[in-house]
This record gives sequence, C-alpha cells and structure tokens, in this order.
Amino acid sequence: MAKATLIYNARLVDANIDRKNAAVLLSKGKIAGFPEKAVVRELLKDSSVEKYDAHGCVVMPSFIDMHAHFRDPGLTQKEDIETGCMAAAAGGYSVCVLMPNTEPVVSDMELAESNRRKALSFGRCAVFQSVSITQNFDGKTTGPLELLDAKKIPLITEDGRDVCDSAVMLDAMRIAAKKKIIVSCHCEDQFLASRAREFRQQALNCLREGDKKKAASFFSRADSILELAEDTATFRNLRLAQEAGCRIHLCHVSTAACIEAAKTARKNGADVTLEITPHHLFMNGEKSPGIFAIVNPPLRSEQNRRALVAALADGTADCISTDHAPHTAQDKKNGSPGFSGLETAFSACYTMLVKNNGVHLSRLSELMSANPAKILGLKNEGLLAEGYEANIVIADTEAQWTVRGELFASKGKFTPFEGKKLFGVIRATFFQGNCVFQK
Repeated sequence: MAKATLIYNARLVDANIDRKNAAVLLSKGKIAGFPEKAVVRELLKDSSVEKYDAHGCVVMPSFIDMHAHFRDPGLTQKEDIETGCMAAAAGGYSVCVLMPNTEPVVSDMELAESNRRKALSFGRCAVFQSVSITQNFDGKTTGPLELLDAKKIPLITEDGRDVCDSAVMLDAMRIAAKKKIIVSCHCEDQFLASRAREFRQQALNCLREGDKKKAASFFSRADSILELAEDTATFRNLRLAQEAGCRIHLCHVSTAACIEAAKTARKNGADVTLEITPHHLFMNGEKSPGIFAIVNPPLRSEQNRRALVAALADGTADCISTDHAPHTAQDKKNGSPGFSGLETAFSACYTMLVKNNGVHLSRLSELMSANPAKILGLKNEGLLAEGYEANIVIADTEAQWTVRGELFASKGKFTPFEGKKLFGVIRATFFQGNCVFQK
C-alpha cells in the first residue's frame, strides 16, 4: 500500500461542507487533511504518494447501511459475506448492519462476531451483525439478550417479522434500554398480514378465472390491510419503547401514518429514528403492485411515496437504508420478497431526491453517511474530517447509467430498477484508505 493517497480535482461534499476544486489526503487508514493548491502541487511530484484525479467528481464519506442481508450462514446460494462486501463496495458502502434471519438464526455473540471477523478478512467493508430479539425467532425467549456487548452488537431485531407478544417485546426493550442497545423493528402485525395474504390468494384465483375486475378489488383490499398492518404495529412498538425507555429504530417505513406517528412519539419524548428505502422512495405500487412479491413492505400508493420524499427532505426521516435482500432467480420466481439494493441505492436516491426534488447533496450525504454513523455511535465515520476513517466514495453525479442486474457484484441479480436510467455513477470506493472498487 502506498504511504499516502491524494485525491484531487474533487468536489468535497458531506453533511456540513460543499467545496469545489479541492483535495483530500488519505494516510494510514485515516483522513490526513485537505491540502491547499500549493501543497497539492508538491504532493503530485512526490513518488511515494499515490494519486487519484477525481476529474471534478464528488468525493463524499462512504455510505453506511443500517439494514442489509448477506445471507451468511446457511443461505449462501443467495449471498455470502464476501459477495455482500463486494456489492457494498460497488455501491459505495463501507459499513453494513446485517440482519439475523440466517440458518441458523444469529441469536448469540459468537456467531455475530464470526460474521464481523469474516467481513474484515475480505478488506472491502465492515459489518455489524445484529442479533435476534428472541432466541431463534421463537417469539418468547429474551434471556440471551442479557449477554450481549453493546459495543459489538449495537442493534437487535426480529427482522422480517414482529414479536407478536407485547409483553415479550416490552421485556426485550427493557433489557435493550439497560444495555443501551437499539431495538430495530420491522413493523407489521402478522395477523393482519395473514388476512392480506388471503385476499391476495383470492385475487390470484380470480385472475386464473379471467375475472380481472374482481381480482383488482381483492388486490386493493390486500394492499389496504398490509398498510394497516404496518401502521398498527408501528403504533404499538412506539408506545412500548416509550414505556421501556429504549432507543427504537423503525425499519423501511413506507406509510405517511407511520411518519406522523414517529413525529408524535418524538414530541412525547421517545428516542426514535426511522429509515426509508430507495425503492419505496423511488416507486409506487399503483402500476406494479407491491403485493406481486416484489418486496415487503410492499410498494405503497403515490400519496405515501410523496410523504416519504418529504420526510427525507425536511429532516423527519433520519437515514436511507437499502434492505439489500438478494435471492436466487428461482426464489424470486417462487415469490420471495426482496432484491439486491446496495449497488443502485445512491443512484436511485440521487436521481429522485437531488435531481428530481431539489434536495441538496449535503442532505443526501447526511442521510446515507453522517446520520447512520451517529445512530450507530461511530464517532469517526460519516464525515469528511481530519482524523476520520479513510472510507471515501467518488461519484460522478453528471453521468447516467442503465441498471442491468446481471452485472451486479451481488449474487442476487433481480432488481425493480432493471433497465432504468439513473444519475450518479460510483467511480471508486476507498475502505480504510485502500481503493476497493474502481469503475
């Protein structure tokens, strides 16, 4: 590795700054400084310094994902730690929080630490492996939470389900409050979701019988109940978190009612953060209903989508998370919800928020870097500042590209962005001062 790396001819952007014709110096895995033009000229003559001409591209702190699935252990035909880290680097990410819905379920420190060490061995991306709220998702056993180290496990979650028993959830939240661990909630009332699946099946039956009008009615009822399922569980979890005094993070919020509920809870003293995904931000389910196994929670109405855009723009929403959830082609054909999202996230958000809605690039950096770093307690991540980790992304925001899932580094090749033209090409990603992706 070179003694130092100079990135010059750059536009430096983070949550606090936007500087053109600037440079940043990386050394020993840290940001060493921001040399002025005279110093840059001298460094360009120094053969011991590696040089990277940004050609006017944007240099930002690399992104931090609060919600990703690397499928390791047990489901590595979909993704594994190595390919997940490759996808992260290709998308400009340096830190990912991994979900515990693996086989076996990640319910203890030992397995979580194993995944963390495995990721570091590949040298492309760091991970925090979250742990399940209840042992093996059994919905009742919270005792193992007492053994967790908050410095290594900052977040617990039942991921793609909710803890149905409110008393069990309250117990878990009280343990989390005591240990200062975040409780991340996939808010969905499972009983209402089950009812929605019944309506969906009736809709499919109608389609087979050729009755499109009746099918549309059943699909509409299913969508309405799935929205209610998210809202109902969100209201409950916010109230339980207030009672327990714990920090709560709301996963992939997709309805206007949930955003308003989080606002109200904050006014009442709750410590709540919320994330929004690029796909819920970019697309609605009115032409391509989310109930067609695209993702869970499903793509919502245009009214809900606009509420998400507003929440990200006005500061109500705290961060953007990918919910990167790769599947095999056969799994998608069989209806498994989710898809690979790390490699399209920045472009989708830049296109929708910055290009289409006039949000400043510094705000996008705050949502994708500074805020998730703050939520996770990462003191030297998420900003372009001297002494911070040399985790850097270089993006050409003027360039367009056409999404082709077959070219993804991820094993999961399905994407709802297939064929779409997006602004914002990731040109390079630096992790701990090393260039780990270049295009």
